[in-house]
Amino acid sequence: MECEWKPDEQGLQQILQLLKESQSPDTSTQRSVQQRLEHLNQYPDFNNYLIFVLTKLKSEDEPTRSLSGLILKNNVKAHYQNFPNGVSDFIKSECLQNIGDSSPLIRATVGILITTIASKGELQNWPELLPKLCLLLDSDDYNTCEGAFGALQKICEDSAEVLDSDVLDRPLNVMIPKFLQFFKHSSPKIRSHAIACVNQFIISRTQALMLHIDGFIENLFALATDEEPEVRKNVCRALVMLLEVRMDRLLPHMHSIIEYMLQRTQDQDENVALEACEFWLTLAEQPVCKDVLCNHLSKLTPVLVNGMKYSEIDIILLKGDVEEDDEAIPDNEQDIRPRFHRSRTVAQQHEGERDGIEEDDDEDDDLDDDDTISDWNLRKCSAAALDVLANVFRDDLLLPILPLLKELLFHPEWVIKESGILVLGAIAEGCMQGMITYLPELIPHLVQCLSDKKALVRSITCWTLSRYAHWVVSQPPDTYLKPLMTELLKRILDSNKRVQEAACSAFATLEEEACTELVPYLAYILDTLVFAFSKYQHKNLLILYDAIGTLADSVGHHLNKPEYIQMLMPPLIAKWNQLKDEDKDLFPLLECLSSVATALQSGFLPYCEPVYQRCVNLVQKTLAQAMLHQSQPDQYEAPDKDFMIVALDLLSGLAEGLGGNIEQLVAPSNILTLMYQCMQDKMPEVRQSSFALLGDLTKACFQHVKPCIADFMPILGTNLNPELISVCNNATWAIGEISIQMGAEMQPYVAMVLHQLVEIINRPNTPKTLLENTAITIGRLGYVCPQEVAPMLQQFIRPWCTSLRNIRDNEEKDSAFRGICTMISVNPGGVVQDFIFFCDAVASWVNPKDDLRDMFGKILHGFKNQVGEENWRRFSDQFPLPLKERLAAFYGV
Repeated sequence: MECEWKPDEQGLQQILQLLKESQSPDTSTQRSVQQRLEHLNQYPDFNNYLIFVLTKLKSEDEPTRSLSGLILKNNVKAHYQNFPNGVSDFIKSECLQNIGDSSPLIRATVGILITTIASKGELQNWPELLPKLCLLLDSDDYNTCEGAFGALQKICEDSAEVLDSDVLDRPLNVMIPKFLQFFKHSSPKIRSHAIACVNQFIISRTQALMLHIDGFIENLFALATDEEPEVRKNVCRALVMLLEVRMDRLLPHMHSIIEYMLQRTQDQDENVALEACEFWLTLAEQPVCKDVLCNHLSKLTPVLVNGMKYSEIDIILLKGDVEEDDEAIPDNEQDIRPRFHRSRTVAQQHEGERDGIEEDDDEDDDLDDDDTISDWNLRKCSAAALDVLANVFRDDLLLPILPLLKELLFHPEWVIKESGILVLGAIAEGCMQGMITYLPELIPHLVQCLSDKKALVRSITCWTLSRYAHWVVSQPPDTYLKPLMTELLKRILDSNKRVQEAACSAFATLEEEACTELVPYLAYILDTLVFAFSKYQHKNLLILYDAIGTLADSVGHHLNKPEYIQMLMPPLIAKWNQLKDEDKDLFPLLECLSSVATALQSGFLPYCEPVYQRCVNLVQKTLAQAMLHQSQPDQYEAPDKDFMIVALDLLSGLAEGLGGNIEQLVAPSNILTLMYQCMQDKMPEVRQSSFALLGDLTKACFQHVKPCIADFMPILGTNLNPELISVCNNATWAIGEISIQMGAEMQPYVAMVLHQLVEIINRPNTPKTLLENTAITIGRLGYVCPQEVAPMLQQFIRPWCTSLRNIRDNEEKDSAFRGICTMISVNPGGVVQDFIFFCDAVASWVNPKDDLRDMFGKILHGFKNQVGEENWRRFSDQFPLPLKERLAAFYGV
């Protein structure tokens, strides 16, 4: 037996001194402590000292001992593979001996340390750990049992996958039945640990749990009314997960589960209520929702509505009762959430859509109005649940909700009125049809609420009105749009920051809906937005950029008037000059400028040169930094590639807006060399944006792109991988644009891309945008190189026709259909079996150019003459009536 390790007294004092100093609030002391700790890490037995202080040095105060354990945990995280064997064995045995320490803080620290060692892949190299912890659960000493359970819960949370794999000989077969025995333990803390452990294995449908599922559910029901909130919370969490995984087992008890969840959603403990409220959100996604909930709606609705009031603590945190004009107070930088840049994706316009704005439903609509309170709370969860249930029950939800709304919306107490306005916004999407009758009365009432004296009422009203923007825009503009817009613009200049933010977001939604309806009011809108520039603090500036960018997207070239440009550009350029190259605020500003450049077209010319130059520099800087990092990762940090992505996207916006005028900027610059590097970047978003730019430059100034085609085409070919949808989509689109410019010279490159394109168009579950772009590119390749593409006609004609029948008449569709007609003339046999699909696609044209219409007519008549009158009649009898009528009217067949 080796003799037990003993610390050197002087070394021990030195470390205790360090631990004491590290609790000092002074940052320079902290920094020197950090340096000395790093230095001590060079001594192999430094970690022995740390574990010694944690587990053996009972004379020290608990915070110091715990801190010693946490520093050790960080060392394990960073350097465990370098610990000498003696050290790691000493740490492991000390942990297991002290998991039952009488102090909850020390027990928890030891538990965290055990888990950290376990998650470093050491579950395999510490075979006695799990059996030992499971054995300790049976100890008569409460502290030992609780400590072991605490550690097991952390291991179950961190290493669920490893536990349920063959690597460890499936320990869960023993552990799960063991945990279930403790559901009835006399200590609430231990009951709670037991459920929490088992809960880790529900979503993954772990076999060991599925075998005991009925026992598990029975035990949950037994604990349903436990007096300990933590236990009730874990019971609710388990039931929510079981909804997704084992609905079959819950269905027989669904009535009582719903009754139970109704009570828990009103639990005195907000954490329990929040877990229970998740149940309604999850249930709404299940197909059985309507059947099992319809008889409970009248009870559930008031409960959810009641949960949507601000709690007293929220009101204190949000200063809801103080009239707060806080616009002059700078923002706390920690509160500004990171933004995510959505890279460019090229998409087609569809029938019935407004020009060029893609519907993306995933952003500003969230019930996301209180950033300062903890992110997810009962109010938000109740509102989200009401929103999804409105989408399930549609107007059936109005029966229980309208009487409540009448009472809330006109209530004298502002907190209650505010919750009513939130309810009205939450049901907007699902109950829109049924609400239409009430909107002529409600919208004016809401527009009035925009000038309520409580800031929280003003801000929620902005959001709710934005949810009804679609209806507002469908009415005569003077009735609702004009008053709403006038009031919202005043709120953009509100003296309260939260209201400014809500109004700006709501206005962006209104812009998307109203589009060119806003043109008559442009001067007035720009006046407000430009004034807000001088008024806003940091966080809201970022939202203001978005509102300006969306305005440009919505009104397009109507913005290109000297007086508008004069108002808008100087403040934008001033900000642009203020920001440094490494400032993340460049992202939203670049996005905004990209929209503005596209809208202003030639109007942007006076501003384009410095903007272009800076974008090229950002790309170049980022690439250079990435190369340094790759060659010397210790010396150089990895760059933030978002700078490069956003810069590439703004260059695309410039190319789209300036068209041929960008040639004079491209000529002297090295942008094509940089793009060649970007197109081969490891990060998909970089490639995605560089392919979009390639397509835009191909359209704008092909003479500069052409010399690089031999280098670019193989790269485009290797990026036709539909696993990365957006990359594949933009590469496909760029190939189509290049084909049109290259003409017959495209011939050597067809083989690099054709097989992948045909494969993608035949792939099941391919997103619509990608299918459409693939079809257009195949058509364009066939237009310029029919001999190469036509032989494969039969392999793609059917999906080709179905994916293009729904897009609008435009240049891209025109060139693609010319291609298909040319290929049919080369290989008429390739279309015979699927001719009905071709007829249908032809009929989707509203007004094709004359020569294209002649091509269609030739093919239709040619086919009819080929098969003969009788066969044609039999064939065309299968057509749906509208198709028959259209072809007869347009082409006389």
